[in-house]
Amino acid sequence: MGRLDHIECMKNEHDITRRQCVALMAGAALPFANSMSHAAAPPAVVVELFTSQGCSSCPPADALLDELRAMPGVTALTYHVDYWDYLGWKDTLGSPEFSQRQYDYAKARGDMDVYTPQMIVNGEAHMVGSSRQRVLDTLEAARQSKWTVPLTLRDGPKEIVIDIGEGEGDATLWVMPVLAKTSVKIERGEIAGREINYHNVVRRLLPAGMWNGTAQRVALPKDGLMPPESTACVALLQSGKVGTVLGCASWGHIGA
Repeated sequence: MGRLDHIECMKNEHDITRRQCVALMAGAALPFANSMSHAAAPPAVVVELFTSQGCSSCPPADALLDELRAMPGVTALTYHVDYWDYLGWKDTLGSPEFSQRQYDYAKARGDMDVYTPQMIVNGEAHMVGSSRQRVLDTLEAARQSKWTVPLTLRDGPKEIVIDIGEGEGDATLWVMPVLAKTSVKIERGEIAGREINYHNVVRRLLPAGMWNGTAQRVALPKDGLMPPESTACVALLQSGKVGTVLGCASWGHIGA
């Protein structure tokens, strides 16, 4: 397992301000009719895997995530961090923004525990991503809960439209273009010579709005939002910045 020994080396920490979110939304947040259905969604789980092509412990977790995405009610996402690039192989899917998200989770929990492979379930519990039984037990426990805020996502000709229902608290709406599957042959580093399949790879991470309990609609232009390789999109509503997942919606092929 790869562990980040010097958490202070993480750079570019930033707080999401209301002004930044408004700029990303391009003025697209609109009041949403109170008639939106508030029926409870089926039990659902969000699993986020932080992995790296330069981590010798990660392939079993990458394979496990492929299994998890086939489970009903599970939204499984992969983020490639970049802090192991110095070991000899630059992760072709890595980005500082994904490393920052993992660091933000650690800071929010207060344990500053950053490592690969790391899985985080519903924005709360974290564990070694290759610890199969612990992962499955955590998912089973998470299935007992339901999303507390209704969330829908629609793919239009020119816009992605997200409807958020009413609820309580303050939260951040994250929008993530996703690549359903890709294979990478790793030529250097700890697992040189292997070709690894990656699934539901997040390609961008956008804070698309702040929510304070009022129903609203967010419309985002697809031009500039979706990278050409993206085949799906996921929206997460999380308490605070990267807290408990309050709602989840997606379009595109992200299951098995």
